[in-house]
Amino acid sequence: MLVYFLRHASAGTPKSDPAKDEKRPLDEDGIQQCGHMGRALAALETHVELIISSPLKRATQTASLVANELAYEGKIEVSLALRPGANYPAFRDLLVQQAAQEAIMVVGHNPNLSEFLGRLIGGGARAGTDLKKGAVARVEVDHNRGVLHWVLTPKVVRVLQEASAAQARK
Repeated sequence: MLVYFLRHASAGTPKSDPAKDEKRPLDEDGIQQCGHMGRALAALETHVELIISSPLKRATQTASLVANELAYEGKIEVSLALRPGANYPAFRDLLVQQAAQEAIMVVGHNPNLSEFLGRLIGGGARAGTDLKKGAVARVEVDHNRGVLHWVLTPKVVRVLQEASAAQARK
């Protein structure tokens, strides 16, 4: 199974009130990051059968905007296993539940999303990973082990798209 790990895009400054922070939306940079990343994933012919998101607004917005760029027509599922503070066993259970899928995208938060990625590719021990806001990692999962294929950050994607546009104008 392929698992695309997508960290939510930029959402400004965290709120001190946890209830308000859960409803914090993406900021303008975050919306642009989603567009750039979604178009890059579409150009890479990324197809997912299921998108699963944390229930927090910034994550569901990221999932929705990227899904639109991918022409994803399914429903975006929400899982508590992707909330801030969720643990690795809950995430592993989520993967086991989706084992019949060929490709899924999980959308969540740091530090837990980077931890899940690191533990999956580290065979249970945490490999040093740190997904930037709006970044996506492609991992091939076979049983309890993952192989990292690539990681794209919004900055790299934006630079490549700008370079491509400049080249096209010549």
